Amino acid sequence: MSKYFGILIIVCLLFVPAYASTVERGVYPEVAPENSPEFVEQYRVLIDNSFGGEINASSDQGKTWGKIGNVILPTQKVNTAGYTASLWAGTGEVAATAVNAIHIRTGINTVEGRGIIFSILPFDAIGEIDIPKDWEKSTGEVVSPNSSIYTTILGGRGIFGGGFAPYVGNKVYLLKDGKAVQLESKYIPQVNDLILIVASRPVKYPKEIVFENRFGGFITLKYLDGEEKVIGEVLKPVQGIGRFQGSELSGVGRIRANHPGVIEVDTSPLYETGAFQIVPAAHGMSPEMINARVKTQWLIVGPPAVTEKSPEGIAPLFRYFIAPYYQENDLLAEDWENRLLKRFLVDVKIKGSDKWQPVPAFSVDPNKALPAWADRCLENVTQIRILFPVHLTSYK
Repeated sequence: MSKYFGILIIVCLLFVPAYASTVERGVYPEVAPENSPEFVEQYRVLIDNSFGGEINASSDQGKTWGKIGNVILPTQKVNTAGYTASLWAGTGEVAATAVNAIHIRTGINTVEGRGIIFSILPFDAIGEIDIPKDWEKSTGEVVSPNSSIYTTILGGRGIFGGGFAPYVGNKVYLLKDGKAVQLESKYIPQVNDLILIVASRPVKYPKEIVFENRFGGFITLKYLDGEEKVIGEVLKPVQGIGRFQGSELSGVGRIRANHPGVIEVDTSPLYETGAFQIVPAAHGMSPEMINARVKTQWLIVGPPAVTEKSPEGIAPLFRYFIAPYYQENDLLAEDWENRLLKRFLVDVKIKGSDKWQPVPAFSVDPNKALPAWADRCLENVTQIRILFPVHLTSYK
């Protein structure tokens, strides 16, 4: 398929309403099974939205719990103008999972055409706000100045890309009198609310997704039982890297973030900046994504045929399947075997070679303009592969 046909598909998608929901866009046949799967719970996280409230996790459906952090500042607000892609999550669901944030959608702002969300942030983000000097002595009246719950958990650890990261589309509940009640539309967090995230993944789980990094390149989903199918096409290949916030909290070849409108792949070592993004076609046409249409740091994808549909919020790329799980010290942990089985990894093929190899390491200065080489440093990448965790329970 020529690059002009790929451009034609993108132009056709301009006629999709910018704020159409996932249902309105429709699930196309090639990915219908992935969008109505059977689920298995992996773990659950309970957050006490109070000053100093505990954050606990359970890997046995709530029978036993272990503390993984605390709330520094609770929130009692929502953001009524969330990022555009939050529209394509469901109400009462995880709308983004990343090493530097978790976003939860509570409704839709129909006036502005944006999702309504609140966020859970790592300790690394606390420097971005002003905290009263006596907050450590507070009895609980101090709350977040915005719609974010600030925690003691470091970015890239625990619920932020560590062992308890949720998936896009996971259900979020309030725990009331020991019973879990799913968040209702227009929910606003209140101090002392117990917020429960149940992290579940599909029972039938892939082993990899392969992107041919060219105009019209196939996107192939592969399962452990040998099943393979083309689930989409590349409408614009990636050739460069950008200064994406949060990439400093993950490492080379790791998933930095997943939400209904992005998969971000890190190209930079830990504590350095650099990544590229995979985005669905219609989102790539939105006003906030104008750079994706003209610059090289974005790989734009669509369905495997010319159609008015676009895969925003559609599994397996932008719902249910992908989470930013990887920890640098996995090999040193007592449960290292289990941790290795949970990792998401990304590798590539380079022009002139048929062997898979690690993502090339590139980083840039986040405070300076992109150097010219950053626009072309991935131009020899011919294929990109997301390797899924090797779970022993992939099939019942």
